[in-house]
Amino acid sequence: MVATNTGELRALFLSLDRDADGRISAAELQGCMRATLGEDVPVEEAEALVVSADADGDGLLCEAEFLELAQQAAWAGDAGEEDDDQRIRALREAFGMYEMEGQRCITPASLGRMLGRLGAERGAGECHAIICRFDLDGDGVLSFDEFKIMMS
Repeated sequence: MVATNTGELRALFLSLDRDADGRISAAELQGCMRATLGEDVPVEEAEALVVSADADGDGLLCEAEFLELAQQAAWAGDAGEEDDDQRIRALREAFGMYEMEGQRCITPASLGRMLGRLGAERGAGECHAIICRFDLDGDGVLSFDEFKIMMS
């Protein structure tokens, strides 16, 4: 994960929790990693991550377990596992997956389309709310700079 702010991580968790049951699966975690890191993670690795953080043994991550896993990943990143150039490249790749074609921004529609492809469908209102949380200039879309802030 790239986001480290607890509020951002909670928003990410909620966006991944497709059925709003308060838990995410290995497949949902895999989609999150693909979106945030810009790389495909084998399902086995996603399942291993879930097992490593699954304190109650139900095979799913509750919000607290997800936050703990994300914080551990952030601390590992802080230790220098990924340099700034690699991070920016990964963020640009992830941004490109979400951006509206040719618009150089993420719109509620493009966010909804990408989340749907990742199996985490969200309605237009939810996508608008996600964007509003990080839309610093109030234009209703996310620029790359706003996306970087959201993911840092």
